[in-house]
Amino acid sequence: MDDFSDFLAGLPHPALLIGRDERILRANPAAEALFGAGLIGRPHAFLLRRPEPLAAIAAALRQRQTSAARLVIPGEGAEAVWQMTVWPVATGAACLLEDRTRAEQAEQMRRDFVANVSHELKTPLTALSGFIETLQGPARNDAAARDRFLGIMAREADRMNRLVRDLLHLSRVEAQERQRPETRVDLAGLARSVVATLRPMAENAGVTLETKGLDEAFVLRADADQMTQVLTNLIENAVKYGGAGGWVGIGLSREHGPRGPQARLTVEDRGEGIDVLHLPRLSERFYRVDGHRSREKGGTGLGLAIVKHIAQRHRGRLVIDSETGKGARFSILLPLD
Repeated sequence: MDDFSDFLAGLPHPALLIGRDERILRANPAAEALFGAGLIGRPHAFLLRRPEPLAAIAAALRQRQTSAARLVIPGEGAEAVWQMTVWPVATGAACLLEDRTRAEQAEQMRRDFVANVSHELKTPLTALSGFIETLQGPARNDAAARDRFLGIMAREADRMNRLVRDLLHLSRVEAQERQRPETRVDLAGLARSVVATLRPMAENAGVTLETKGLDEAFVLRADADQMTQVLTNLIENAVKYGGAGGWVGIGLSREHGPRGPQARLTVEDRGEGIDVLHLPRLSERFYRVDGHRSREKGGTGLGLAIVKHIAQRHRGRLVIDSETGKGARFSILLPLD
């Protein structure tokens, strides 16, 4: 192996050397892992097969120009995006590929997030602007209309406040996600406290809250405020969207998980249930099964995303089981020390 081959082998990114005859002269182990073995001697066009990278290689071979191209490689479930830099060398052209998949996914998530937040704020802001204009004009002296419009404006302002609050909660949880809590908390005691707080709300909605397994202490490393938020979000959701069954159950149990003993915190209902098609996306930001119904009930579309990130911060996970007509069960699995 010559010095140049040693140099290519030491690169952490896939690298190729293409000869003037447009065949591959050298390929490092990272390139073979990406494209497969047996690359030497193969025409590069059979390997890349995309106009943009082929044009960049042609420019390096013929015009001796350095350029960059975007290479998309289909994969299982998702495409991989690579940034390919090509520059001329004495024997032909050298190519270095850098994986940009995660960076592009993060940028897409940022764009989606900004678009979703803008959409969520636009509706109440438009309503507020319209009612303010009406109150300043035609309804200036109409007491009945004024009272009705002010009530709607108050609800829309509350909706924006809830959205901003949940956005702040989500941002805070994500910032702390790599910092596992150190304090020890009795999860059963927290659950009893949250149930007692929410029982009047459930009774007003005609829903009975039933508990199981909360008499025994479940002590684990946790953030008490965040676990209170998890319980509050899950129980409120069960009452609002699954309360048609008139019953919501809150339970705690111990079980053996893949990494040792774990606690299972479960909130379940006997409502309409959720189609299995929606389950994989329920914890995405702003994802709603029924957007209109969720907004009517004061939902921001962020509650389950917050629950998921809190569970991940506690080295646990959120599991959702449901099918149409048979209610839903939301479980948080948390490791027990």
